[in-house]
Amino acid sequence: MQGNLSLSYKVIPLFRTFLIGIFLGLLGAGALIYFAPAVDLHRQTSLISVQPNGGNAETFRINLPRDRILVGLPGSDNTIPAGMSWPTADELGNFQAEMFKVRDRNDVVIGVASRLASAAEGQESFIEWTLHFPARGTMYVQMDLSPSADGYRDGVLLTGTRDFESLSGSVREQFVAEVEDDDYDTQGRIELMTALVSPLEELTDGAE
Repeated sequence: MQGNLSLSYKVIPLFRTFLIGIFLGLLGAGALIYFAPAVDLHRQTSLISVQPNGGNAETFRINLPRDRILVGLPGSDNTIPAGMSWPTADELGNFQAEMFKVRDRNDVVIGVASRLASAAEGQESFIEWTLHFPARGTMYVQMDLSPSADGYRDGVLLTGTRDFESLSGSVREQFVAEVEDDDYDTQGRIELMTALVSPLEELTDGAE
């Protein structure tokens, strides 16, 4: 039993690193296009609102199921792409991986995201988002394991690149079941709401 538990702690981080590597490979391709584009990369206007107490708030949306790119679930026949063989090793527990297209409030696709999660007993538990916007940069977010009584989940921005490199703050994940959408393929959506501040804003708040 002790040997299996020790192996679990080794295998899950390795598999998570493997999946993050795939995602970062996609980001690398995006970076190549950004720095050596065949055409100019269009930067969509960021729909950011300023918070009364300082900092910026922004909401990202994922329409379900049409924005799903990849779904890997243990013991499930509903993987995406269909027929994908997902590892069933006991050491991976209930490790799950998903990839999505990400939209702004105007429903324009502006990036991609991955969500990795595992909460198996006796293994490392985590929920992590990596969001990449080719014209802006990448955010790496760690979420609370337990949702609130109101159904949302809070998290924190651990690190970022380019536009997000010097920012810190919180991210809220919420599933919205009822949406007003003329597209009948949309059955609900995930909303990721960020509240981020720069070091200068933090110093200003502290001085007050």
